Amino acid sequence: MNFEKLKTLLTEQQEPAYRLAQAERAFYIELADRWEEMAVYPKALRQRCAEALPWKELSSVHVQESPKGDTVKTLFACADGQKIEAVLMCHQDERNTVCVSSQIGCAMACTFCATGTMGIKRNLTSGEIIEQVLHYARLLKIKNERVSNVVFMGMGEPMHNYDAVLSAIRTLNHHDGFNLGARHFSISTCGVVPGILRLADEPLQINLAISLHSAINEIRSSIMPVNRAYPLEKLMPAVRVYMEKTNRKVMFEYLLLKGINDRPEDARALAKLLGPDFRLAHVNLIKYHETEMFQGTSRGERVAFLDELRALHVPATHRITFGEDIDAACGQLAVREEQGRVKQGLAAVRAAKARVLP
Repeated sequence: MNFEKLKTLLTEQQEPAYRLAQAERAFYIELADRWEEMAVYPKALRQRCAEALPWKELSSVHVQESPKGDTVKTLFACADGQKIEAVLMCHQDERNTVCVSSQIGCAMACTFCATGTMGIKRNLTSGEIIEQVLHYARLLKIKNERVSNVVFMGMGEPMHNYDAVLSAIRTLNHHDGFNLGARHFSISTCGVVPGILRLADEPLQINLAISLHSAINEIRSSIMPVNRAYPLEKLMPAVRVYMEKTNRKVMFEYLLLKGINDRPEDARALAKLLGPDFRLAHVNLIKYHETEMFQGTSRGERVAFLDELRALHVPATHRITFGEDIDAACGQLAVREEQGRVKQGLAAVRAAKARVLP
Protein backbone atom coordinates (compact mmCIF):
# COMPACT_ATOMS: atom_id res chain seq x y z
CA MET A 1 0.00 0.00 0.00
CA ASN A 2 1.08 3.55 -0.68
CA PHE A 3 0.84 5.05 2.81
CA GLU A 4 1.78 8.54 1.62
CA LYS A 5 -1.31 8.56 -0.60
CA LEU A 6 -3.39 7.16 2.25
CA LYS A 7 -2.16 9.90 4.56
CA THR A 8 -3.16 12.55 2.01
CA LEU A 9 -6.55 10.90 1.51
CA LEU A 10 -7.27 10.72 5.24
CA THR A 11 -6.25 14.36 5.66
CA GLU A 12 -8.58 15.41 2.84
CA GLN A 13 -11.36 13.40 4.49
CA GLN A 14 -10.60 15.21 7.78
CA GLU A 15 -10.10 11.90 9.54
CA PRO A 16 -8.26 11.79 12.89
CA ALA A 17 -4.51 11.18 12.78
CA TYR A 18 -4.81 7.75 14.41
CA ARG A 19 -6.54 6.38 11.29
CA LEU A 20 -3.18 6.11 9.52
CA ALA A 21 -1.68 4.15 12.42
CA GLN A 22 -4.69 1.84 12.36
CA ALA A 23 -4.10 1.07 8.69
CA GLU A 24 -0.38 0.47 9.27
CA ARG A 25 -1.16 -1.94 12.11
CA ALA A 26 -3.64 -3.85 9.96
CA PHE A 27 -1.17 -4.01 7.06
CA TYR A 28 2.10 -4.89 8.82
CA ILE A 29 1.05 -6.64 12.04
CA GLU A 30 -2.39 -8.13 11.49
CA LEU A 31 -1.48 -8.91 7.85
CA ALA A 32 -4.92 -7.96 6.56
CA ASP A 33 -5.44 -8.85 2.91
CA ARG A 34 -7.99 -6.25 1.79
CA TRP A 35 -9.82 -3.10 2.81
CA GLU A 36 -12.85 -5.13 3.86
CA GLU A 37 -10.80 -6.56 6.75
CA MET A 38 -10.27 -3.09 8.24
CA ALA A 39 -12.98 -3.56 10.86
CA VAL A 40 -11.76 -0.55 12.87
CA TYR A 41 -12.68 1.75 9.97
CA PRO A 42 -16.32 2.72 9.54
CA LYS A 43 -17.84 1.04 6.49
CA ALA A 44 -18.20 4.31 4.59
CA LEU A 45 -14.53 5.16 5.14
CA ARG A 46 -13.45 1.69 4.03
CA GLN A 47 -15.41 2.10 0.83
CA ARG A 48 -13.95 5.54 0.11
CA CYS A 49 -10.42 4.25 0.71
CA ALA A 50 -10.98 1.17 -1.45
CA GLU A 51 -12.23 3.32 -4.34
CA ALA A 52 -9.28 5.70 -4.11
CA LEU A 53 -6.38 3.41 -3.19
CA PRO A 54 -5.63 -0.30 -3.74
CA TRP A 55 -4.78 -2.24 -0.59
CA LYS A 56 -1.96 -4.01 -2.42
CA GLU A 57 0.41 -2.81 -5.14
CA LEU A 58 1.24 -6.36 -6.26
CA SER A 59 -1.14 -9.07 -7.40
CA SER A 60 -0.32 -12.77 -7.57
CA VAL A 61 -0.51 -13.99 -11.18
CA HIS A 62 0.92 -17.51 -11.01
CA VAL A 63 2.11 -19.79 -8.21
CA GLN A 64 4.39 -22.83 -8.45
CA GLU A 65 5.03 -25.15 -5.52
CA SER A 66 7.85 -27.66 -5.45
CA PRO A 67 6.68 -31.28 -5.17
CA LYS A 68 9.00 -31.46 -2.15
CA GLY A 69 6.78 -28.90 -0.45
CA ASP A 70 9.70 -26.73 0.65
CA THR A 71 9.59 -24.00 -2.02
CA VAL A 72 6.92 -21.69 -3.43
CA LYS A 73 7.58 -19.34 -6.35
CA THR A 74 5.14 -16.54 -7.12
CA LEU A 75 4.87 -14.42 -10.24
CA PHE A 76 3.59 -10.97 -9.29
CA ALA A 77 2.10 -8.27 -11.50
CA CYS A 78 2.89 -4.67 -10.57
CA ALA A 79 0.35 -1.88 -11.00
CA ASP A 80 1.96 -0.89 -14.32
CA GLY A 81 1.70 -4.42 -15.68
CA GLN A 82 5.38 -5.31 -15.22
CA LYS A 83 6.07 -8.68 -13.59
CA ILE A 84 8.53 -10.00 -11.02
CA GLU A 85 9.18 -13.25 -9.17
CA ALA A 86 9.80 -14.00 -5.50
CA VAL A 87 10.38 -17.26 -3.63
CA LEU A 88 9.51 -18.71 -0.23
CA MET A 89 11.92 -21.36 1.11
CA CYS A 90 10.82 -23.46 4.09
CA HIS A 91 13.74 -24.99 5.98
CA GLN A 92 13.66 -28.22 7.97
CA ASP A 93 14.51 -26.30 11.14
CA GLU A 94 11.24 -24.32 10.72
CA ARG A 95 12.89 -21.17 9.39
CA ASN A 96 11.06 -19.52 6.50
CA THR A 97 13.16 -17.43 4.12
CA VAL A 98 11.72 -15.07 1.52
CA CYS A 99 13.92 -14.33 -1.48
CA VAL A 100 12.80 -10.97 -2.89
CA SER A 101 13.47 -9.08 -6.10
CA SER A 102 14.68 -5.49 -6.03
CA GLN A 103 14.40 -4.67 -9.74
CA ILE A 104 12.38 -5.72 -12.77
CA GLY A 105 15.10 -7.51 -14.70
CA CYS A 106 18.78 -6.75 -14.17
CA ALA A 107 21.43 -4.72 -15.96
CA MET A 108 24.43 -6.71 -14.72
CA ALA A 109 24.27 -9.38 -17.46
CA CYS A 110 26.04 -12.13 -15.51
CA THR A 111 26.36 -14.92 -18.05
CA PHE A 112 25.12 -17.68 -15.73
CA CYS A 113 21.95 -15.87 -14.59
CA ALA A 114 18.57 -16.05 -16.33
CA THR A 115 17.49 -12.68 -14.93
CA GLY A 116 20.43 -10.99 -16.62
CA THR A 117 19.12 -11.99 -20.04
CA MET A 118 15.99 -9.86 -19.48
CA GLY A 119 17.84 -6.56 -19.32
CA ILE A 120 16.67 -3.87 -16.89
CA LYS A 121 13.20 -2.32 -16.95
CA ARG A 122 13.00 -0.35 -13.72
CA ASN A 123 13.68 -0.32 -10.01
CA LEU A 124 11.02 -1.59 -7.65
CA THR A 125 9.63 0.80 -5.06
CA SER A 126 10.12 0.06 -1.38
CA GLY A 127 6.40 -0.76 -1.22
CA GLU A 128 6.70 -3.34 -3.98
CA ILE A 129 9.65 -4.95 -2.19
CA ILE A 130 7.79 -5.01 1.12
CA GLU A 131 4.70 -6.58 -0.40
CA GLN A 132 6.67 -9.59 -1.62
CA VAL A 133 7.50 -10.34 2.01
CA LEU A 134 4.00 -9.65 3.32
CA HIS A 135 2.44 -11.88 0.67
CA TYR A 136 4.28 -14.88 2.09
CA ALA A 137 3.77 -13.70 5.66
CA ARG A 138 0.01 -13.94 5.07
CA LEU A 139 0.36 -17.48 3.73
CA LEU A 140 2.51 -18.54 6.68
CA LYS A 141 0.11 -16.96 9.16
CA ILE A 142 -2.50 -19.56 8.18
CA LYS A 143 -0.09 -22.22 9.50
CA ASN A 144 0.78 -20.16 12.59
CA GLU A 145 4.24 -19.56 11.17
CA ARG A 146 6.06 -16.39 10.20
CA VAL A 147 8.82 -15.11 7.95
CA SER A 148 12.15 -15.57 9.72
CA ASN A 149 14.60 -14.28 7.07
CA VAL A 150 14.57 -12.02 4.01
CA VAL A 151 17.29 -12.27 1.37
CA PHE A 152 17.76 -9.84 -1.50
CA MET A 153 18.86 -12.53 -3.92
CA GLY A 154 16.02 -12.41 -6.43
CA MET A 155 15.78 -10.41 -9.62
CA GLY A 156 18.00 -7.33 -9.84
CA GLU A 157 21.11 -5.83 -8.27
CA PRO A 158 20.09 -4.45 -4.84
CA MET A 159 22.91 -1.90 -4.72
CA HIS A 160 21.52 -0.27 -7.87
CA ASN A 161 18.26 0.32 -5.99
CA TYR A 162 19.91 1.08 -2.67
CA ASP A 163 17.51 3.68 -1.26
CA ALA A 164 14.38 1.61 -1.89
CA VAL A 165 16.03 -1.56 -0.55
CA LEU A 166 17.14 0.11 2.68
CA SER A 167 13.77 1.83 3.05
CA ALA A 168 12.03 -1.54 2.77
CA ILE A 169 14.38 -3.08 5.34
CA ARG A 170 13.84 -0.21 7.79
CA THR A 171 10.07 -0.54 7.44
CA LEU A 172 10.06 -4.33 7.90
CA ASN A 173 12.48 -3.98 10.81
CA HIS A 174 10.43 -1.33 12.65
CA HIS A 175 9.48 -2.49 16.15
CA ASP A 176 5.95 -1.08 15.84
CA GLY A 177 5.37 -2.89 12.56
CA PHE A 178 6.51 -6.16 11.01
CA ASN A 179 9.38 -6.23 13.53
CA LEU A 180 11.85 -8.53 11.77
CA GLY A 181 15.32 -8.17 13.28
CA ALA A 182 18.00 -6.48 11.16
CA ARG A 183 20.26 -9.53 11.41
CA HIS A 184 17.61 -11.51 9.55
CA PHE A 185 18.10 -9.48 6.35
CA SER A 186 20.78 -10.30 3.78
CA ILE A 187 21.75 -8.21 0.77
CA SER A 188 23.58 -9.97 -2.06
CA THR A 189 25.55 -7.89 -4.54
CA CYS A 190 27.61 -8.88 -7.56
CA GLY A 191 30.24 -6.43 -6.32
CA VAL A 192 29.01 -2.84 -6.65
CA VAL A 193 31.67 -1.11 -4.57
CA PRO A 194 29.86 2.20 -3.80
CA GLY A 195 26.91 0.25 -2.39
CA ILE A 196 29.14 -1.90 -0.20
CA LEU A 197 30.79 1.21 1.25
CA ARG A 198 27.39 2.83 1.90
CA LEU A 199 26.16 -0.30 3.66
CA ALA A 200 29.26 -0.26 5.87
CA ASP A 201 28.04 3.02 7.37
CA GLU A 202 24.47 1.87 8.04
CA PRO A 203 23.54 1.50 11.72
CA LEU A 204 21.47 -1.62 10.98
CA GLN A 205 23.27 -4.96 11.33
CA ILE A 206 22.35 -6.25 7.87
CA ASN A 207 24.14 -9.28 6.42
CA LEU A 208 26.23 -8.82 3.27
CA ALA A 209 26.81 -11.47 0.61
CA ILE A 210 29.16 -11.06 -2.34
CA SER A 211 28.56 -12.96 -5.57
CA LEU A 212 32.19 -13.76 -6.27
CA HIS A 213 32.28 -16.90 -8.46
CA SER A 214 35.99 -16.55 -9.24
CA ALA A 215 39.10 -15.22 -7.53
CA ILE A 216 40.81 -14.73 -10.88
CA ASN A 217 40.08 -11.41 -12.59
CA GLU A 218 40.15 -12.72 -16.15
CA ILE A 219 37.66 -15.48 -15.41
CA ARG A 220 35.42 -13.30 -13.26
CA SER A 221 35.30 -10.58 -15.94
CA SER A 222 34.31 -13.13 -18.57
CA ILE A 223 31.29 -14.37 -16.60
CA MET A 224 30.49 -11.17 -14.64
CA PRO A 225 30.83 -7.92 -16.61
CA VAL A 226 30.70 -5.95 -13.33
CA ASN A 227 34.28 -7.09 -12.69
CA ARG A 228 35.49 -4.79 -15.45
CA ALA A 229 34.21 -1.77 -13.50
CA TYR A 230 34.99 -3.16 -10.05
CA PRO A 231 37.81 -5.73 -10.39
CA LEU A 232 39.03 -7.67 -7.40
CA GLU A 233 41.60 -4.93 -6.65
CA LYS A 234 38.70 -2.55 -5.97
CA LEU A 235 36.14 -5.00 -4.62
CA MET A 236 38.17 -6.67 -1.90
CA PRO A 237 39.40 -3.44 -0.22
CA ALA A 238 35.75 -2.31 -0.05
CA VAL A 239 34.78 -5.61 1.57
CA ARG A 240 37.65 -5.21 4.04
CA VAL A 241 36.36 -1.73 4.95
CA TYR A 242 32.90 -3.21 5.51
CA MET A 243 34.33 -5.88 7.82
CA GLU A 244 36.42 -3.40 9.77
CA LYS A 245 33.52 -0.99 10.29
CA THR A 246 30.83 -3.55 11.11
CA ASN A 247 32.81 -6.49 12.49
CA ARG A 248 30.32 -8.69 10.63
CA LYS A 249 30.90 -11.87 8.67
CA VAL A 250 30.66 -11.60 4.88
CA MET A 251 29.37 -14.50 2.81
CA PHE A 252 31.09 -15.09 -0.51
CA GLU A 253 28.82 -16.90 -2.96
CA TYR A 254 30.61 -19.21 -5.35
CA LEU A 255 28.63 -20.88 -8.13
CA LEU A 256 30.57 -23.88 -9.44
CA LEU A 257 30.76 -23.97 -13.25
CA LYS A 258 32.27 -27.07 -14.84
CA GLY A 259 35.70 -26.41 -16.30
CA ILE A 260 35.46 -22.67 -15.60
CA ASN A 261 36.00 -22.02 -11.89
CA ASP A 262 36.06 -25.46 -10.25
CA ARG A 263 39.69 -26.49 -10.71
CA PRO A 264 42.27 -26.96 -7.91
CA GLU A 265 44.00 -23.75 -9.03
CA ASP A 266 40.68 -21.92 -8.62
CA ALA A 267 40.46 -23.13 -5.03
CA ARG A 268 44.03 -22.01 -4.40
CA ALA A 269 43.33 -18.58 -5.89
CA LEU A 270 40.27 -18.26 -3.66
CA ALA A 271 42.29 -19.20 -0.58
CA LYS A 272 44.93 -16.63 -1.48
CA LEU A 273 42.29 -13.93 -2.03
CA LEU A 274 40.65 -14.63 1.32
CA GLY A 275 43.85 -14.48 3.31
CA PRO A 276 44.44 -13.18 6.86
CA ASP A 277 42.76 -9.84 6.10
CA PHE A 278 39.42 -11.62 5.65
CA ARG A 279 39.08 -13.60 8.85
CA LEU A 280 35.29 -12.95 8.84
CA ALA A 281 34.81 -14.43 5.37
CA HIS A 282 32.79 -17.56 4.69
CA VAL A 283 32.37 -19.24 1.29
CA ASN A 284 29.02 -20.65 0.20
CA LEU A 285 29.49 -23.12 -2.63
CA ILE A 286 26.41 -23.24 -4.87
CA LYS A 287 25.29 -25.90 -7.28
CA TYR A 288 24.78 -24.52 -10.80
CA HIS A 289 21.43 -25.46 -12.28
CA GLU A 290 22.35 -26.46 -15.79
CA THR A 291 21.18 -24.50 -18.81
CA GLU A 292 22.50 -24.15 -22.32
CA MET A 293 24.82 -21.47 -20.93
CA PHE A 294 27.10 -23.70 -18.81
CA GLN A 295 27.35 -27.11 -17.23
CA GLY A 296 27.31 -27.47 -13.50
CA THR A 297 30.10 -29.17 -11.57
CA SER A 298 29.23 -32.75 -10.59
CA ARG A 299 28.49 -33.61 -6.98
CA GLY A 300 31.79 -35.43 -6.58
CA GLU A 301 33.74 -32.50 -7.99
CA ARG A 302 31.86 -30.09 -5.71
CA VAL A 303 32.81 -32.19 -2.69
CA ALA A 304 36.44 -32.27 -3.87
CA PHE A 305 36.45 -28.48 -4.27
CA LEU A 306 35.03 -28.07 -0.76
CA ASP A 307 37.65 -30.43 0.66
CA GLU A 308 40.38 -28.46 -1.12
CA LEU A 309 39.16 -25.18 0.40
CA ARG A 310 38.99 -26.66 3.88
CA ALA A 311 42.50 -28.07 3.48
CA LEU A 312 43.57 -24.50 2.66
CA HIS A 313 41.83 -23.29 5.87
CA VAL A 314 39.01 -21.48 4.06
CA PRO A 315 35.67 -21.65 5.97
CA ALA A 316 33.23 -23.07 3.44
CA THR A 317 29.97 -24.99 3.16
CA HIS A 318 27.61 -26.16 0.43
CA ARG A 319 24.48 -24.04 0.30
CA ILE A 320 21.26 -26.05 0.36
CA THR A 321 19.41 -25.87 -2.96
CA PHE A 322 15.72 -24.94 -2.98
CA GLY A 323 13.31 -24.90 -5.91
CA GLU A 324 15.48 -26.29 -8.69
CA ASP A 325 12.49 -28.28 -9.99
CA ILE A 326 10.37 -25.13 -10.45
CA ASP A 327 13.08 -22.78 -11.75
CA ALA A 328 13.22 -21.01 -8.41
CA ALA A 329 16.85 -21.70 -7.49
CA CYS A 330 19.89 -19.43 -7.68
CA GLY A 331 20.14 -17.74 -11.06
CA GLN A 332 16.86 -19.15 -12.41
CA LEU A 333 14.42 -16.29 -11.84
CA ALA A 334 13.17 -14.70 -15.06
CA VAL A 335 9.69 -13.70 -16.19
CA ARG A 336 8.74 -16.40 -18.69
CA GLU A 337 6.72 -13.96 -20.77
CA GLU A 338 10.10 -12.50 -21.69
CA GLN A 339 11.21 -15.70 -23.41
CA GLY A 340 11.74 -13.99 -26.76
CA ARG A 341 14.05 -11.47 -25.16
CA VAL A 342 15.71 -14.16 -23.09
CA LYS A 343 16.53 -16.18 -26.20
CA GLN A 344 18.10 -13.11 -27.77
CA GLY A 345 20.13 -12.66 -24.61
CA LEU A 346 21.32 -16.26 -24.75
CA ALA A 347 23.05 -15.60 -28.06
CA ALA A 348 25.14 -12.94 -26.34
CA VAL A 349 25.69 -15.30 -23.41
CA ARG A 350 27.05 -18.03 -25.67
CA ALA A 351 29.38 -15.53 -27.32
CA ALA A 352 30.60 -14.46 -23.87
CA LYS A 353 31.05 -18.08 -22.83
CA ALA A 354 33.32 -18.64 -25.82
CA ARG A 355 35.63 -15.97 -24.38
CA VAL A 356 35.86 -17.63 -20.95
CA LEU A 357 39.35 -18.87 -20.17
CA PRO A 358 39.68 -22.67 -20.18
